[in-house]
Amino acid sequence: MRSLRARVLLSAAAVLTLFVLLTALALERAVRDAVIAAREERLQAQIFLLMAVGEEDQGGLVFPNALAEPRLTLPNSGLYAEVLSALGDPVWRSPSALGLETPAPLPLPPGQRRFARLSAPDGKQYLVLAFGVTWATGAVPQDYSFVVAEEAAAAEREVVQFRTSLATWLGAMTLLMLVALVLVLRWGLRPLRQVTEELATIESGRQAQIIGRYPREIETLTDRLNALLAHERARQRRLDNTLGDLAHSLKTPLAVMQGALEEGEIARSTQGPLQEQLERMHHIVDYQLQRARTSGQGSMTLAPPVPVGAVAKRLIASLEKVHRDKGVAVAMRIDDGLLFRGVEGDLMEMLGNLLENAFKWCHGQIRLESRREPSQWSLCIEDDGPGIPEGQVSRLLERGARADESTPGYGIGLAVVREISAAYGGRLEIDRSTLGGARVRLSLPR
Repeated sequence: MRSLRARVLLSAAAVLTLFVLLTALALERAVRDAVIAAREERLQAQIFLLMAVGEEDQGGLVFPNALAEPRLTLPNSGLYAEVLSALGDPVWRSPSALGLETPAPLPLPPGQRRFARLSAPDGKQYLVLAFGVTWATGAVPQDYSFVVAEEAAAAEREVVQFRTSLATWLGAMTLLMLVALVLVLRWGLRPLRQVTEELATIESGRQAQIIGRYPREIETLTDRLNALLAHERARQRRLDNTLGDLAHSLKTPLAVMQGALEEGEIARSTQGPLQEQLERMHHIVDYQLQRARTSGQGSMTLAPPVPVGAVAKRLIASLEKVHRDKGVAVAMRIDDGLLFRGVEGDLMEMLGNLLENAFKWCHGQIRLESRREPSQWSLCIEDDGPGIPEGQVSRLLERGARADESTPGYGIGLAVVREISAAYGGRLEIDRSTLGGARVRLSLPR
């Protein structure tokens, strides 16, 4: 089942149905116990009434014809009474029990009381209460057992009536709860429908990012989607700019070759410049294609966080092998918990360019240091080289400074770092280091 709404609705309906069924069973059991307890109290009251009107005679106990409970005088009324002797012989039976085979419990010792559900020989169920007493009004005290029985069908009818009423009301309440659940679910899932609508609007080109306000549980998702969209747009701009740079960079070498070819034959004097321009063009193509591949390695802003310190150590180890003749001393103080939330290739591209420049221009000392701030983290890379003249910093960070890749120096790497950091909402700053060379500060949002 791929519908979140249907899954939640069916799950909630199943839980609600199970809860209602268990509640109904518990209530029915409680009502059944209450009905039986009430019947027991009523039978006990009948015994006390019989004891109040009973009188001892020479033949045993006698009771008046007009009893307080009219049902005891009506045949087949459903309520029956009898008095047993100490031996279990009937001493007296109510008129309602004449001609009937009611269950006869064993006589009880004085003071004992027993309530049970018994079956008569004809299969009828009775609720029977027996109570043992000592009758001391005569010359010799006598032990009797007062027994009152009521057909269990009457109690069952009360339980059935309650069950019917309970089923009706609980069924109605269940339907109302399901309707309320559907409405609440519709209201609760409304932010997800809004996100879907906004994404459709973005796909149609009428909107650039998600702008709605959403609950905290969804806000993280929308923020990441906005970051993903921004990163995709930045990556596309980088790719477009790369292709533009490639076309622009090839224009001059191609023009030189075209001029040589238009002479009709390649003169010896032009072979050198032509070979140089061909090599230059080859270098430009390789570099720009490599940048395009790097830009397209993946644009997942939802990728797992990358530890900055581990990446920096790998790059430093590689550069130390390349520049082993310099004997560069690298002092690195990077927080172990510093994480880059983006594509690892982008982080390696930025740190690789900055560290390569530092290794290339330093005299023998490089310092890396990370700093944490409430909204961002920064990484400072300093060297003891000649540094970058202040007037050239802004030019080196502009795209136009990358036209001449064949010239060694800071320019093209810094422009690449600037573009990638800008795609993540960061910035690149350059000034003088206390070591005497350049200090490059890369700042990115946390």
